[in-house]
Amino acid sequence: MRSLLFVPADSAKKLHKGMTSGADALIVDLEDSISPANKVAARASAFDFLKNTSAQKQRPRLLVRVNSLDTGLTDADLEAIVPGKPDAILLPKAVGGVSVTHLDAKLAAREAIAGLPENAIAIVALATETAASLFHTGTYGGASARLTGLTWGAEDLSAELGAEANRDENGRFLDPYRLARALCLAGASAAGVPAIDTVYVDFKNDSGLRRECEEARRDGFTAKMAIHPGQVAAINEVFTPTPAMIAHAKSIVDAFAASPGMGVVGIGGKMYDRPHLVRAQALLKRV
Repeated sequence: MRSLLFVPADSAKKLHKGMTSGADALIVDLEDSISPANKVAARASAFDFLKNTSAQKQRPRLLVRVNSLDTGLTDADLEAIVPGKPDAILLPKAVGGVSVTHLDAKLAAREAIAGLPENAIAIVALATETAASLFHTGTYGGASARLTGLTWGAEDLSAELGAEANRDENGRFLDPYRLARALCLAGASAAGVPAIDTVYVDFKNDSGLRRECEEARRDGFTAKMAIHPGQVAAINEVFTPTPAMIAHAKSIVDAFAASPGMGVVGIGGKMYDRPHLVRAQALLKRV
């Protein structure tokens, strides 16, 4: 996945538009974009959408962002949407691997009730939305076989910290959120799952979005979440390896294959060692 587009579960119009946006995944949202009074109706809408689209052969991946475990709403969310066979659950306000393990158990029970195969539904964790969560980003490894990605968020975190802003006048994240971003990246790597960059809220600022995508890709993120369909094309473009990147990665892999046992190889006057090989293999795997 390169792009994951948030869509409120209670808007049939936006759900339909999301399906034609070109996003690799849709995040059907039951959390922040849904008012407390509309939670029940949103669950029903999410189930209907999943039921009508999950069996389609040509479709984006379908994730559902449920309400966080501390709200008391997660069980009702899962009971409503698991029979619709989502591909994954996006768990907000996760506090380390224990939160993922907790959700895993809830999913296992509901998969059995719905007649779904074990581990049919994956988990992506939102790992930095609370202050406490920052201290647990290294605990996701081994928490659940369902875990397929980590992402991070700055909006809830800034509210909890009591901050006046999370970005500077140039639209760049301030230090507390740069720390959260780095911890998510390291936590994902330690857990052996992809790191997914957070949303860029200034959805009319195309140059700012592209810059943030390029910086995220440079640092090791493999995808980015979006809050508007208009952001999807740029995200997909930046996170799609170019032919030159693919060719270079293949040249590194081929050079090491041609010299088995060597720790360093030379290509075009430059030396490449084992970390370069690992990066090249990871890029080709994504392709």
